[in-house]
Amino acid sequence: MNIGSLGHVENGKSTLVQALTGTWTARHSEEIRRGITIRIGYADAAFYRCIKCGTYGTADVCAKCRSPTEFQRAVSFVDCPGHHSLMVTMLSGAALMDGALLVLSATEKCPQPQDREHLAAAQIVGINRIIVVQNKIDVAPRERILDNYREIKEFLEGTNAENSPIIPLSAQRGINIDALIAAIQEHIPTPMRDLAKPPLMSVLRSFDVNRPGTPALELQGGVIGGSIVQGRFRVDDEIEIRPGIRVEKGGKSQYEPLLTKITSLQAGGRLVEEARPGGLIGIRTLLDPSITKADNLAGNVVGHPGKLPPVLDHILLEVQLLERVVGTETQTATEKIKTNEPLVLNTGGAVSSGIVTSARNGLVEVALRRPVCIDPSARVALSRRIGDSWRLIGFGISIKQ
Repeated sequence: MNIGSLGHVENGKSTLVQALTGTWTARHSEEIRRGITIRIGYADAAFYRCIKCGTYGTADVCAKCRSPTEFQRAVSFVDCPGHHSLMVTMLSGAALMDGALLVLSATEKCPQPQDREHLAAAQIVGINRIIVVQNKIDVAPRERILDNYREIKEFLEGTNAENSPIIPLSAQRGINIDALIAAIQEHIPTPMRDLAKPPLMSVLRSFDVNRPGTPALELQGGVIGGSIVQGRFRVDDEIEIRPGIRVEKGGKSQYEPLLTKITSLQAGGRLVEEARPGGLIGIRTLLDPSITKADNLAGNVVGHPGKLPPVLDHILLEVQLLERVVGTETQTATEKIKTNEPLVLNTGGAVSSGIVTSARNGLVEVALRRPVCIDPSARVALSRRIGDSWRLIGFGISIKQ
Protein backbone atom coordinates (compact mmCIF):
# COMPACT_ATOMS: atom_id res chain seq x y z
CA MET A 1 0.00 0.00 0.00
CA ASN A 2 1.00 3.64 -0.44
CA ILE A 3 1.07 6.13 2.43
CA GLY A 4 1.72 9.77 1.65
CA SER A 5 3.44 12.50 3.63
CA LEU A 6 1.59 15.83 3.52
CA GLY A 7 2.16 19.25 5.04
CA HIS A 8 4.14 22.48 4.92
CA VAL A 9 7.70 22.46 3.55
CA GLU A 10 9.31 23.12 6.97
CA ASN A 11 7.45 20.42 8.89
CA GLY A 12 9.99 17.61 8.39
CA LYS A 13 8.15 15.23 6.03
CA SER A 14 11.27 13.84 4.35
CA THR A 15 13.01 13.43 7.72
CA LEU A 16 10.02 11.44 8.96
CA VAL A 17 10.05 9.18 5.90
CA GLN A 18 13.77 8.63 6.47
CA ALA A 19 13.11 7.69 10.11
CA LEU A 20 10.55 5.12 8.96
CA THR A 21 12.43 3.69 5.97
CA GLY A 22 16.11 4.57 6.33
CA THR A 23 15.92 6.29 2.91
CA TRP A 24 16.30 9.99 2.14
CA THR A 25 13.86 10.51 -0.72
CA ALA A 26 15.37 13.73 -2.12
CA ARG A 27 17.86 12.44 -4.72
CA HIS A 28 17.80 15.05 -7.47
CA SER A 29 20.74 17.49 -7.43
CA GLU A 30 18.44 20.53 -7.16
CA GLU A 31 16.63 18.94 -4.19
CA ILE A 32 19.90 18.34 -2.40
CA ARG A 33 21.13 21.88 -3.13
CA ARG A 34 17.92 23.57 -1.91
CA GLY A 35 17.14 21.12 0.89
CA ILE A 36 13.51 20.60 -0.21
CA THR A 37 11.52 17.92 -2.00
CA ILE A 38 10.83 18.92 -5.61
CA ARG A 39 9.84 15.67 -7.28
CA ILE A 40 7.66 12.90 -5.88
CA GLY A 41 9.91 10.76 -3.67
CA TYR A 42 9.27 7.24 -2.50
CA ALA A 43 10.74 4.69 -0.12
CA ASP A 44 9.76 1.25 1.17
CA ALA A 45 9.56 -0.01 4.74
CA ALA A 46 8.77 -3.31 6.44
CA PHE A 47 6.87 -3.20 9.74
CA TYR A 48 7.62 -5.69 12.52
CA ARG A 49 6.05 -6.36 15.94
CA CYS A 50 7.96 -7.68 18.95
CA ILE A 51 6.89 -11.18 20.00
CA LYS A 52 7.58 -10.39 23.67
CA CYS A 53 6.59 -6.77 24.39
CA GLY A 54 4.43 -5.91 21.33
CA THR A 55 6.51 -2.86 20.33
CA TYR A 56 6.41 -1.96 16.64
CA GLY A 57 9.50 -1.19 14.60
CA THR A 58 11.25 -1.66 11.27
CA ALA A 59 13.80 -4.35 12.22
CA ASP A 60 13.72 -8.08 12.96
CA VAL A 61 15.00 -7.40 16.51
CA CYS A 62 13.04 -5.27 19.00
CA ALA A 63 14.71 -1.93 19.76
CA LYS A 64 13.39 -1.98 23.35
CA CYS A 65 13.88 -5.52 24.67
CA ARG A 66 16.08 -7.05 21.92
CA SER A 67 13.63 -9.92 21.41
CA PRO A 68 12.77 -11.36 17.99
CA THR A 69 10.01 -9.64 16.02
CA GLU A 70 7.38 -10.84 13.55
CA PHE A 71 6.90 -9.32 10.10
CA GLN A 72 3.55 -7.50 9.79
CA ARG A 73 3.46 -5.92 6.30
CA ALA A 74 5.36 -3.89 3.71
CA VAL A 75 4.48 -0.25 3.11
CA SER A 76 5.58 2.29 0.50
CA PHE A 77 5.82 5.97 1.46
CA VAL A 78 5.12 8.71 -1.09
CA ASP A 79 6.92 11.91 -0.11
CA CYS A 80 5.26 14.97 -1.67
CA PRO A 81 6.68 18.50 -2.05
CA GLY A 82 5.44 20.95 0.58
CA HIS A 83 6.54 24.21 -1.05
CA HIS A 84 3.65 26.38 -2.28
CA SER A 85 5.09 26.56 -5.81
CA LEU A 86 4.94 22.75 -6.17
CA MET A 87 1.28 22.13 -5.35
CA VAL A 88 0.58 20.64 -8.78
CA THR A 89 3.33 18.04 -8.23
CA MET A 90 1.94 17.23 -4.78
CA LEU A 91 -1.51 16.52 -6.27
CA SER A 92 0.01 13.96 -8.65
CA GLY A 93 1.41 12.01 -5.71
CA ALA A 94 -1.76 12.34 -3.63
CA ALA A 95 -3.76 10.53 -6.30
CA LEU A 96 -1.78 7.32 -5.57
CA MET A 97 -2.17 7.33 -1.77
CA ASP A 98 -4.21 4.79 0.21
CA GLY A 99 -3.69 6.83 3.37
CA ALA A 100 -1.61 9.76 4.54
CA LEU A 101 0.47 11.24 7.33
CA LEU A 102 -0.31 14.93 7.80
CA VAL A 103 2.99 16.19 9.24
CA LEU A 104 2.72 19.37 11.34
CA SER A 105 5.42 21.16 13.31
CA ALA A 106 5.13 21.78 17.07
CA THR A 107 7.36 24.83 16.61
CA GLU A 108 5.02 26.61 14.16
CA LYS A 109 1.54 28.04 14.49
CA CYS A 110 -0.96 25.60 13.01
CA PRO A 111 -2.10 25.62 10.30
CA GLN A 112 0.38 26.99 7.81
CA PRO A 113 -1.10 27.74 4.34
CA GLN A 114 0.23 24.52 2.79
CA ASP A 115 -1.13 22.49 5.74
CA ARG A 116 -4.61 23.76 4.82
CA GLU A 117 -4.04 23.17 1.12
CA HIS A 118 -2.67 19.65 1.53
CA LEU A 119 -5.56 18.62 3.77
CA ALA A 120 -8.04 20.05 1.24
CA ALA A 121 -6.22 18.10 -1.50
CA ALA A 122 -6.52 14.90 0.52
CA GLN A 123 -10.26 15.42 0.80
CA ILE A 124 -10.59 16.17 -2.92
CA VAL A 125 -8.76 13.03 -4.08
CA GLY A 126 -10.61 10.89 -1.53
CA ILE A 127 -7.96 10.11 1.11
CA ASN A 128 -10.02 9.33 4.20
CA ARG A 129 -7.48 7.52 6.37
CA ILE A 130 -5.17 10.14 7.82
CA ILE A 131 -2.84 10.16 10.83
CA VAL A 132 -1.68 13.53 12.15
CA VAL A 133 1.98 13.78 13.15
CA GLN A 134 2.99 16.53 15.59
CA ASN A 135 6.69 16.66 14.72
CA LYS A 136 9.67 18.45 16.34
CA ILE A 137 8.58 18.00 19.97
CA ASP A 138 12.27 17.81 20.88
CA VAL A 139 12.88 21.48 19.99
CA ALA A 140 9.69 23.08 21.35
CA PRO A 141 8.93 23.98 25.01
CA ARG A 142 6.13 22.06 26.74
CA GLU A 143 3.76 25.05 26.74
CA ARG A 144 4.22 25.53 22.98
CA ILE A 145 3.57 21.81 22.33
CA LEU A 146 0.28 21.98 24.28
CA ASP A 147 -0.79 25.18 22.51
CA ASN A 148 0.11 23.60 19.18
CA TYR A 149 -1.97 20.52 20.04
CA ARG A 150 -5.00 22.73 20.67
CA GLU A 151 -4.37 24.54 17.37
CA ILE A 152 -4.23 21.19 15.57
CA LYS A 153 -7.53 20.04 17.10
CA GLU A 154 -9.21 23.29 16.04
CA PHE A 155 -7.72 23.03 12.53
CA LEU A 156 -9.07 19.50 12.06
CA GLU A 157 -12.65 20.29 13.11
CA GLY A 158 -15.11 19.60 10.30
CA THR A 159 -12.52 17.88 8.07
CA ASN A 160 -12.06 14.24 7.13
CA ALA A 161 -9.20 14.15 9.67
CA GLU A 162 -11.28 15.41 12.61
CA ASN A 163 -11.14 12.09 14.47
CA SER A 164 -7.65 11.09 13.35
CA PRO A 165 -5.05 10.14 15.97
CA ILE A 166 -2.42 12.80 16.72
CA ILE A 167 1.04 11.34 17.39
CA PRO A 168 3.65 13.65 18.99
CA LEU A 169 7.18 12.68 17.92
CA SER A 170 10.63 13.75 16.85
CA ALA A 171 11.53 12.40 13.43
CA GLN A 172 15.08 13.75 13.80
CA ARG A 173 15.72 11.80 17.02
CA GLY A 174 13.46 8.81 16.34
CA ILE A 175 11.23 9.52 19.35
CA ASN A 176 7.79 7.83 19.25
CA ILE A 177 8.31 6.25 15.82
CA ASP A 178 7.04 2.99 17.36
CA ALA A 179 3.79 4.74 18.38
CA LEU A 180 3.37 6.08 14.85
CA ILE A 181 3.81 2.62 13.30
CA ALA A 182 1.25 1.23 15.78
CA ALA A 183 -1.20 3.96 14.69
CA ILE A 184 -0.58 3.18 11.02
CA GLN A 185 -1.23 -0.50 11.68
CA GLU A 186 -4.52 0.29 13.43
CA HIS A 187 -5.90 3.14 11.33
CA ILE A 188 -4.59 2.60 7.77
CA PRO A 189 -5.38 -1.00 6.76
CA THR A 190 -4.29 -2.42 3.43
CA PRO A 191 -7.23 -1.86 1.05
CA MET A 192 -8.90 -4.69 -0.84
CA ARG A 193 -7.71 -4.94 -4.43
CA ASP A 194 -9.49 -6.37 -7.46
CA LEU A 195 -6.92 -8.57 -9.19
CA ALA A 196 -9.46 -9.78 -11.76
CA LYS A 197 -9.78 -6.38 -13.46
CA PRO A 198 -7.56 -5.42 -16.41
CA PRO A 199 -4.30 -4.01 -15.00
CA LEU A 200 -3.92 -0.25 -14.76
CA MET A 201 -0.90 1.75 -13.59
CA SER A 202 -0.32 5.49 -13.25
CA VAL A 203 3.19 6.51 -14.28
CA LEU A 204 4.95 8.79 -11.78
CA ARG A 205 8.51 8.56 -13.09
CA SER A 206 10.38 7.28 -16.15
CA PHE A 207 14.10 6.71 -16.60
CA ASP A 208 17.01 5.89 -18.85
CA VAL A 209 19.11 3.59 -16.64
CA ASN A 210 22.04 3.35 -19.08
CA ARG A 211 25.30 5.06 -18.23
CA PRO A 212 26.76 7.50 -20.76
CA GLY A 213 28.94 5.66 -23.27
CA THR A 214 27.19 2.29 -22.93
CA PRO A 215 27.79 0.27 -26.13
CA ALA A 216 24.70 -0.04 -28.33
CA LEU A 217 24.47 -3.83 -27.92
CA GLU A 218 24.46 -3.46 -24.12
CA LEU A 219 21.75 -0.79 -23.87
CA GLN A 220 18.80 -1.62 -21.63
CA GLY A 221 15.23 -0.63 -22.46
CA GLY A 222 13.49 2.33 -20.85
CA VAL A 223 12.02 2.04 -17.34
CA ILE A 224 8.68 3.40 -16.11
CA GLY A 225 7.74 3.64 -12.44
CA GLY A 226 4.44 4.14 -10.69
CA SER A 227 1.68 2.46 -8.77
CA ILE A 228 -0.74 -0.22 -9.95
CA VAL A 229 -4.37 0.74 -9.32
CA GLN A 230 -5.99 -2.59 -10.23
CA GLY A 231 -5.18 -5.97 -11.72
CA ARG A 232 -1.67 -7.35 -12.10
CA PHE A 233 1.25 -7.22 -14.52
CA ARG A 234 3.58 -10.10 -15.36
CA VAL A 235 6.97 -10.33 -17.03
CA ASP A 236 6.56 -10.74 -20.82
CA ASP A 237 3.14 -9.00 -20.82
CA GLU A 238 2.40 -6.83 -23.84
CA ILE A 239 1.46 -3.33 -22.61
CA GLU A 240 0.07 -0.09 -23.99
CA ILE A 241 1.02 3.37 -22.72
CA ARG A 242 -1.49 6.20 -23.24
CA PRO A 243 -1.75 9.05 -24.21
CA GLY A 244 1.81 8.19 -25.30
CA ILE A 245 4.22 10.58 -27.01
CA ARG A 246 3.75 13.63 -29.20
CA VAL A 247 4.55 13.18 -32.87
CA GLU A 248 4.31 15.38 -35.96
CA LYS A 249 2.11 14.07 -38.77
CA GLY A 250 1.04 16.01 -41.84
CA GLY A 251 2.19 19.24 -40.27
CA LYS A 252 0.07 18.61 -37.16
CA SER A 253 1.10 17.62 -33.65
CA GLN A 254 -0.71 14.70 -32.05
CA TYR A 255 -0.23 12.07 -29.36
CA GLU A 256 0.23 8.40 -30.25
CA PRO A 257 0.10 5.50 -27.76
CA LEU A 258 3.13 3.27 -27.27
CA LEU A 259 3.10 -0.52 -27.49
CA THR A 260 5.89 -2.48 -25.85
CA LYS A 261 6.70 -5.52 -23.70
CA ILE A 262 7.64 -5.96 -20.03
CA THR A 263 11.14 -7.44 -19.73
CA SER A 264 11.41 -7.25 -15.92
CA LEU A 265 9.49 -6.04 -12.87
CA GLN A 266 10.85 -4.58 -9.65
CA ALA A 267 8.86 -4.20 -6.43
CA GLY A 268 10.18 -3.47 -2.95
CA GLY A 269 13.75 -3.34 -4.23
CA ARG A 270 13.71 -6.86 -5.73
CA LEU A 271 12.92 -8.45 -9.06
CA VAL A 272 9.55 -10.22 -9.24
CA GLU A 273 7.65 -12.20 -11.86
CA GLU A 274 4.32 -10.55 -11.02
CA ALA A 275 3.42 -7.10 -9.69
CA ARG A 276 0.15 -6.30 -7.91
CA PRO A 277 -1.53 -3.12 -6.59
CA GLY A 278 0.06 -1.31 -3.67
CA GLY A 279 3.58 -0.02 -3.41
CA LEU A 280 5.70 1.45 -6.16
CA ILE A 281 6.60 -0.65 -9.18
CA GLY A 282 9.41 -0.38 -11.71
CA ILE A 283 8.73 -1.80 -15.19
CA ARG A 284 11.63 -2.33 -17.59
CA THR A 285 10.48 -2.35 -21.21
CA LEU A 286 11.76 -2.67 -24.77
CA LEU A 287 11.22 1.08 -25.32
CA ASP A 288 14.06 3.21 -26.65
CA PRO A 289 15.49 4.76 -23.44
CA SER A 290 15.46 8.19 -25.07
CA ILE A 291 11.65 8.04 -24.79
CA THR A 292 11.65 7.35 -21.05
CA LYS A 293 14.53 9.56 -19.91
CA ALA A 294 13.99 12.55 -17.59
CA ASP A 295 10.41 11.56 -16.62
CA ASN A 296 9.21 12.01 -20.22
CA LEU A 297 6.38 9.49 -19.70
CA ALA A 298 5.22 10.74 -16.28
CA GLY A 299 1.45 11.23 -16.30
CA ASN A 300 0.78 8.37 -18.72
CA VAL A 301 -1.34 5.32 -17.94
CA VAL A 302 -0.24 1.71 -18.56
CA GLY A 303 -2.42 -1.31 -19.24
CA HIS A 304 -2.98 -4.21 -21.60
CA PRO A 305 -3.51 -3.18 -25.24
CA GLY A 306 -7.08 -2.10 -25.95
CA LYS A 307 -8.08 -2.15 -22.25
CA LEU A 308 -7.27 1.43 -21.25
CA PRO A 309 -9.71 4.32 -20.69
CA PRO A 310 -10.30 6.82 -23.52
CA VAL A 311 -7.87 9.64 -24.28
CA LEU A 312 -9.46 13.11 -24.14
CA ASP A 313 -8.18 16.44 -25.43
CA HIS A 314 -11.39 18.22 -24.31
CA ILE A 315 -13.01 17.52 -20.97
CA LEU A 316 -16.41 18.47 -19.53
CA LEU A 317 -16.53 18.76 -15.74
CA GLU A 318 -19.20 19.19 -13.12
CA VAL A 319 -17.34 21.56 -10.82
CA GLN A 320 -17.36 22.09 -7.06
CA LEU A 321 -15.17 24.95 -5.84
CA LEU A 322 -13.67 25.49 -2.41
CA GLU A 323 -15.23 28.40 -0.52
CA ARG A 324 -11.80 29.99 -0.09
CA VAL A 325 -8.33 29.65 -1.59
CA VAL A 326 -6.89 27.81 1.41
CA GLY A 327 -3.27 27.80 0.18
CA THR A 328 -2.81 31.57 0.53
CA GLU A 329 -2.21 33.59 3.69
CA THR A 330 -5.31 35.74 3.16
CA GLN A 331 -7.65 32.87 2.15
CA THR A 332 -9.59 35.03 -0.28
CA ALA A 333 -12.98 33.85 -1.53
CA THR A 334 -12.77 31.54 -4.56
CA GLU A 335 -14.08 33.28 -7.65
CA LYS A 336 -16.14 31.41 -10.24
CA ILE A 337 -14.32 29.91 -13.20
CA LYS A 338 -14.57 32.08 -16.32
CA THR A 339 -14.46 31.37 -20.05
CA ASN A 340 -10.94 31.73 -21.52
CA GLU A 341 -9.36 31.26 -18.08
CA PRO A 342 -6.25 29.02 -17.93
CA LEU A 343 -6.39 26.11 -15.45
CA VAL A 344 -4.18 23.20 -14.41
CA LEU A 345 -5.91 19.83 -14.04
CA ASN A 346 -4.68 16.83 -12.03
CA THR A 347 -6.28 13.45 -12.54
CA GLY A 348 -4.60 10.30 -11.28
CA GLY A 349 -0.89 10.91 -11.81
CA ALA A 350 -1.47 13.10 -14.87
CA VAL A 351 -1.05 16.87 -15.05
CA SER A 352 -2.37 18.96 -17.92
CA SER A 353 -3.05 22.64 -18.48
CA GLY A 354 -5.90 23.99 -20.54
CA ILE A 355 -8.13 26.90 -21.47
CA VAL A 356 -11.76 27.07 -20.36
CA THR A 357 -13.93 27.14 -23.50
CA SER A 358 -17.26 27.23 -21.64
CA ALA A 359 -18.32 27.90 -18.04
CA ARG A 360 -22.01 27.84 -17.11
CA ASN A 361 -24.31 26.45 -14.42
CA GLY A 362 -21.57 24.54 -12.61
CA LEU A 363 -20.33 22.91 -15.84
CA VAL A 364 -16.88 23.76 -17.20
CA GLU A 365 -15.41 22.60 -20.50
CA VAL A 366 -11.64 22.73 -20.92
CA ALA A 367 -9.51 22.35 -24.05
CA LEU A 368 -6.35 20.56 -22.89
CA ARG A 369 -2.83 21.29 -24.09
CA ARG A 370 -1.89 17.70 -23.32
CA PRO A 371 -4.54 14.95 -23.55
CA VAL A 372 -5.33 12.73 -20.57
CA CYS A 373 -6.31 9.07 -20.34
CA ILE A 374 -9.10 8.86 -17.75
CA ASP A 375 -12.22 6.89 -16.90
CA PRO A 376 -15.65 8.50 -17.22
CA SER A 377 -16.69 10.01 -13.86
CA ALA A 378 -13.05 10.53 -12.87
CA ARG A 379 -12.31 13.14 -10.22
CA VAL A 380 -10.13 16.03 -11.42
CA ALA A 381 -8.38 18.55 -9.13
CA LEU A 382 -8.44 22.14 -10.42
CA SER A 383 -5.78 24.81 -9.84
CA ARG A 384 -5.75 28.49 -10.79
CA ARG A 385 -2.82 30.87 -11.16
CA ILE A 386 -2.77 33.16 -8.11
CA GLY A 387 0.30 35.33 -7.67
CA ASP A 388 3.39 33.32 -8.62
CA SER A 389 1.88 29.85 -8.02
CA TRP A 390 -0.91 27.53 -9.08
CA ARG A 391 -3.35 27.24 -6.19
CA LEU A 392 -5.93 24.52 -5.58
CA ILE A 393 -9.48 25.90 -6.02
CA GLY A 394 -11.67 22.79 -6.16
CA PHE A 395 -12.43 19.73 -8.22
CA GLY A 396 -14.59 18.50 -11.06
CA ILE A 397 -16.22 15.19 -12.00
CA SER A 398 -15.67 14.19 -15.61
CA ILE A 399 -18.90 13.91 -17.61
CA LYS A 400 -19.09 11.74 -20.71
CA GLN A 401 -19.88 13.87 -23.75
